[in-house]
Amino acid sequence: MEITMMLQTAAVLFALAALGGMLMAGIRFSGRPRPPSWLAMGHGFIAAAGLTLLIYTELTVGMPVLAELALGLFIVAAIGGAVMNLMFHNRQLPLPIPLMIAHASLAAIAFILLLLGIY
Repeated sequence: MEITMMLQTAAVLFALAALGGMLMAGIRFSGRPRPPSWLAMGHGFIAAAGLTLLIYTELTVGMPVLAELALGLFIVAAIGGAVMNLMFHNRQLPLPIPLMIAHASLAAIAFILLLLGIY
């Protein structure tokens, strides 16, 4: 697969994950302590697919510098998502809003960098 196609595919996966993330944020901001597990897991799996594709692209053909920066930020955002899932969601605790905002902010910045790296 061509590098541009791989990066575009990763961007589509991250866009889908972002839609799920926005839905989960809306659920949390509406006063519920956490989103449904199926939604959280779907969000994580789709984002992980995008992250895996970016890692594969970097290791096999290389990427533009902005896409590499996006990869680094997506990794940090993924760690934050894993922390929210393992430390809060799985224990049936309310998701901490500051951690949610940090996770979303990092992912949004990474997404913008990825788009800039593609074009």
